[in-house]
Amino acid sequence: MAWWQLSIQCSAAELEQTESVLLELGALSINISDAKDEPIYEPLPGHTPVWQNSIVTGMFDSQLHPEQLYQSLSERLPEHLLGSLRQNQLEDQDWVQAYRDHYFPIQCADRLWIVPSWHQAPDPAAINIILDPGLAFGTGGHPTTALCLAWLAENAIQNQSVIDYGCGSGILAIAACKLGATTVLGVDIDPQALDASRENARRNQITTEQFQLSLPDSMDRSTVDLLIANILSGPLVELAESLAALVKPGGKILLSGILQQQANEIQSAYQVYFNIEPVLAKENWIRVTGTRKNDQENTSR
Repeated sequence: MAWWQLSIQCSAAELEQTESVLLELGALSINISDAKDEPIYEPLPGHTPVWQNSIVTGMFDSQLHPEQLYQSLSERLPEHLLGSLRQNQLEDQDWVQAYRDHYFPIQCADRLWIVPSWHQAPDPAAINIILDPGLAFGTGGHPTTALCLAWLAENAIQNQSVIDYGCGSGILAIAACKLGATTVLGVDIDPQALDASRENARRNQITTEQFQLSLPDSMDRSTVDLLIANILSGPLVELAESLAALVKPGGKILLSGILQQQANEIQSAYQVYFNIEPVLAKENWIRVTGTRKNDQENTSR
């Protein structure tokens, strides 16, 4: 069975109208994508940000004639939107397999891989994290996640206590568990992320004793050997004092989710509490690491 796929480019102000019209005309599904390469980072729970310019695509039954669809659209949408209309016929296929064909195992370090559940591990003897793309942020493909995973694989974290603040899918927390951390606390403001982390931990045979989960308001605030925060620069700056207070003197901090132009702001916020190491960049994103100062070092500065 074939399908008609109609796409229209519109502004944020026109998005709701465009979606509604396509649904009124019988669209079986609607997809919204970025029209101008405008990044949207991980939103807060309950927030649904949209691009300033979007492409709205509706999928229609092939029995509907495209000329009739166009006529109906011309009666409901402004002329400038019709000028962006694109249509094509889409042949039916195994959509689950088509989705899976986009995702492959990712090597994060010499012996650390992220492997979708439907793939065989390329190196069965390596540390393999079983993780499928899902609703929570973090699948291993983004430069910020890759930077953090590489650091975890390259540094000795055996027998350490860890907090993953903004755990998302749980990928970094699970990596820390598999690399030998004794206890890991995953913290996130989004309950859906905690559910995803819990399920991903189960898939990787990580026990609830080793990997615990919490919302920020109810988290255990005992100090740890390593704090990871792969979130955005704004929250990182705002939370600098609170996150620093969770790290033992001599403990480490691992920060990412930071663009290169934001490096100075992050370093300034954290150098009060940490001896900051040289940053590492990947595709315009950076990783900031440091060692927690003791009370005497803090007082002297």
